[in-house]
Amino acid sequence: MSDVVLPPVPAPEPSLRFPVSTVGVDIGGTGIKGAPVDTTAGELTATRVRVPTPHPATPEAVASVVVDVLAQLRCDGPVGVTLPAVVRHGTALTAANIDEAWIDTDADALLTAATGRPCTVVNDADAAGLAEIRFGAGRGHTGVVLMLTLGTGIGSALFVDGALVPNTELGHLPLKGRDAEKYASELVREHEDLSWSKWAKRLSRYVALVERLLWPDLIVIGGGVSKKADRFLPKVRSEVPVVAATLHNDAGIVGAALSVGG
Repeated sequence: MSDVVLPPVPAPEPSLRFPVSTVGVDIGGTGIKGAPVDTTAGELTATRVRVPTPHPATPEAVASVVVDVLAQLRCDGPVGVTLPAVVRHGTALTAANIDEAWIDTDADALLTAATGRPCTVVNDADAAGLAEIRFGAGRGHTGVVLMLTLGTGIGSALFVDGALVPNTELGHLPLKGRDAEKYASELVREHEDLSWSKWAKRLSRYVALVERLLWPDLIVIGGGVSKKADRFLPKVRSEVPVVAATLHNDAGIVGAALSVGG
C-alpha cells in the first residue's frame, strides 16, 4: 500500500499575516490604550490604539474592550496589561477607578481566556515605573526612586537600587481629610478648575508627605500631564529632585510589555 501524499497547505496571504511582537495594554480610568512594543528599545512600534474605558468598568466589559484593542492592533504575541489595582500573582486585590467586581478576580486567567493569548497583568503605576527606570528619567539612578503617575488618580511605583517594591498605592495616603488622589490628582485639577500654581501647591503638600515616609533620592512625575511639566513642576517644592517622566503617557504601555515573562 502506497503512502498517501496530502497536498501542501497554502501559506496565508501576506496581508493576513500578523507580525509577532510583545503588546502592552494600559487600562486607565478613562481610556484603554495599547500598542506593540520593542522591549529592547522601550519604544512603540506602531501607532497606539485607544478605546474609552467602559462604565461600569466590570471585568467582563473591560476584557471585551481589550479584545477590541488587540483586534485593531493586528499584532500577535503575548500581552502585558496594566490594571489600576493591587495585583498579586495575577489576581486583583483592590479596585481603583474601575468596578469593585475586579476584587479577587484572577485577571491573568480572565484576559488570557478572553483574548486567546497569554496575558500578564500588573499594577498600572508599577508598569509605568518599570519603563521609566529602564528607559526614561529613572535610568541609571541608584538608591530610592519614586515614580508618581498623575491622572484619574495618583499611582506610585517604588524602586530601591532598580528593584521594584510592588503595589505601594501611595495615592491612597490620607491628606487633608481624604485620599491624596482626591486632593491632588490631575482629574481633580480639571474638575476644580485649579490654576497650575494652585495645583502645584497641592502637589507640594503631597510630595512632602511621601518624602517624610520614604526619603527618596529622586521623584519622577508621570502620566499624560507630564507633557506639560513646564507649567507646574518648577512650582513644586521638594527636598529632593523632582523630574518629569520622559516616556509620558506611553510609559504604562511600555512597562506592561516589559512585565511579560517577568
